[in-house]
Amino acid sequence: MIAYAPMQKNFSKRSVMLLIALGSLPLAAQNTGYLKTNVNPGRAGVFVDGKYVGPAANFRVGRKYSVAPGEHEIRLSEPRYEDIVKKVTIQPGKTIKVAETMKALPPAKPPFGLVRTLSADKFAPVYVNGHFMGHAGEFNNSVQGLRLNPGTYSVRIGDRPEETVKVEAEKIAICGSKK
Repeated sequence: MIAYAPMQKNFSKRSVMLLIALGSLPLAAQNTGYLKTNVNPGRAGVFVDGKYVGPAANFRVGRKYSVAPGEHEIRLSEPRYEDIVKKVTIQPGKTIKVAETMKALPPAKPPFGLVRTLSADKFAPVYVNGHFMGHAGEFNNSVQGLRLNPGTYSVRIGDRPEETVKVEAEKIAICGSKK
């Protein structure tokens, strides 16, 4: 015969709280869906309804982004390739996969100067004259930079104000700050 001890009030309150918390988990999953990317090149920027969400891949592994359910416009952008724009429908709790190979544009012709970015957020988008060029972590050290033809450009990193940057052949221009 098994004897049962009576339940204490504190235990039952904790049990109810735990059940409420566990019961709400599926509801949270129903408030979002997911976009998984498999894009070549992986450094392409992913935009959902015009807002930059991040790179298509990290170290050749496709990224997965939380997206509100519904119809969305997805844009894949990389400066050396033609943009790809498509409509997707995100279902609550489901993952939609976007697999694309971008078509290369003709390469730019020299001479080039180099632009380096400074940003505490390595995934902050970098725009030159309003066009997405990549994320800050791609252009921020002594072996990386954004090659541009000589000229004056408007550069914006993330949500910061635009900076005017003069690029000279064979020279390095630095923009942004570590803030």
